[in-house]
Amino acid sequence: MSSATTISVENASGTLEVNPWLIGVVVSLAAFMEVLDTSIANVALPHIAGSMGASNDESTWVLTSYLVSNAIVLPISGFLVSLLGRKRFFLICITFFTVSSFLCGLAPSLGLLLLFRVLQGAFGGGLQPMTQAILADTFPPEKRGLAFALYGVTAICAPAIGPTLGGWLTDNYSWRWIFYINVPVGVLAVILVSQLVKDPPYLVRKKGREASFDFVGFGILAIAVGALQIALDKGQEDDWFGSHFITTLLIIAAVGLISLVIWEWFHKEPIVDVHLFKLFNFMSCSVMFFVVGIVLFSSTVLLPQFLQTLVGYTAQKAGMVLSVAAILLLILLQVVGRLTTRFQARHILAFGWITLALGMYVTCKRIDLLISFGGATWLRIVQYLPVGFLFVPLTMAAYVGVPKNKTNAAAGLMNFMRNIGQSVGTSAVTTLIARRSQYHQSVLAVYTRSPQCNVAIAELATHLSNAGFDLYSAQQAALARMYSILNAQAQALSYIDVYWLLAVTSSLMFLLCFLLEKNKPGASGEVQVH
Repeated sequence: MSSATTISVENASGTLEVNPWLIGVVVSLAAFMEVLDTSIANVALPHIAGSMGASNDESTWVLTSYLVSNAIVLPISGFLVSLLGRKRFFLICITFFTVSSFLCGLAPSLGLLLLFRVLQGAFGGGLQPMTQAILADTFPPEKRGLAFALYGVTAICAPAIGPTLGGWLTDNYSWRWIFYINVPVGVLAVILVSQLVKDPPYLVRKKGREASFDFVGFGILAIAVGALQIALDKGQEDDWFGSHFITTLLIIAAVGLISLVIWEWFHKEPIVDVHLFKLFNFMSCSVMFFVVGIVLFSSTVLLPQFLQTLVGYTAQKAGMVLSVAAILLLILLQVVGRLTTRFQARHILAFGWITLALGMYVTCKRIDLLISFGGATWLRIVQYLPVGFLFVPLTMAAYVGVPKNKTNAAAGLMNFMRNIGQSVGTSAVTTLIARRSQYHQSVLAVYTRSPQCNVAIAELATHLSNAGFDLYSAQQAALARMYSILNAQAQALSYIDVYWLLAVTSSLMFLLCFLLEKNKPGASGEVQVH
């Protein structure tokens, strides 16, 4: 275990005394780069499709290919560490992620771009869990909360910054620059990690150990996760169970994931350590990470989409609404890191979940088609700041009772659960908005036969007629205007329904917090060797 002030690092130049916070910043920089790429390409898809002669549907594979390969690598990162060593694996991931990013920017065709995105996602999959595991081993328990707060900046703020940065680069330069910006950051990260990071003793002892690769487990994992991600990405577009293709993918994913758990449970050297789910704290925190992924990503999608499609905001103005909350969260994460030294992780988690539920409830009551820029900004703040009370203590609580030699596997599985939650959240939001809009439209349509509605249409037609329309055109225009208003109201009500669902889900997680094991403040996340 490192000291609170400096740690000794051996490299080619000799032994260095390094401040652990410098290591924390360096490894978090690599993770930030990877998390940013999960959302930075979203706003550039129309530009990519236009420059490569592809359809909008085909361009969405730029996102899907990255998410699929990323999700496959996350849960096996612990095994790859035991095979290669953590520092070597981390450096391989950063190096090839950077090279793949550069190749994405150079790609002359959509096919090659998708190939390079698969490579980018695969090598990026190891960056988040390794960052988390390195921080857990670099900092002593009393400093671990602040260290995880630093990592929280990458995991929580990067998805919010991504669309705004991606839009600015695409509008002012080219969509290729959303990939090129990774290159200098990646080169710097490789140089600093090679000099500052070292493997802990329990990993060094494993050096040279032969590890058999579980090809069967990896094959099942790749097929199951790939099928699930594609189904989630294309489900709403193809009408879910109305499509034989989507139905088949979901069946393959369900059978594959169940088979994976059974296979890995009895395998001597599992590629995914499912035995960690026997630990109640780890299992519960993994469920919460899944829900955090749903809430974090869906809320990041919901508000900008509402503002752009229904209120008429530009992409840049909608991004500004998100930016204020992201800046405040940077400050809050440091405060939460210090709170972990004084309060039990489960109590901070409970506060975070109940305030998140209240934030979603307030949104249900305040969001409407006449919302101002300031009102939208405040809604984003009450939705987003509670996440700061979740990520840091949740990361710490998950490590309670986890053996030290399992920290890499645990980090990979936790990040896998959060990433799958993000995919589920995005798909669920898209589907619910569409389905609930149809429902509310059918309900509101009843009122179009009321005398008051007929009077309103007649008055509007009269105004249009006085403005120069002929009688028939004025009536048709008035009807079209009323239909547009009805459709907008129906969509607004569907957004409220989704926020209600997020509030209820957050309330259920609040109750789960009190089932977690107690921990000693200042030492939460202490890992024991069993």
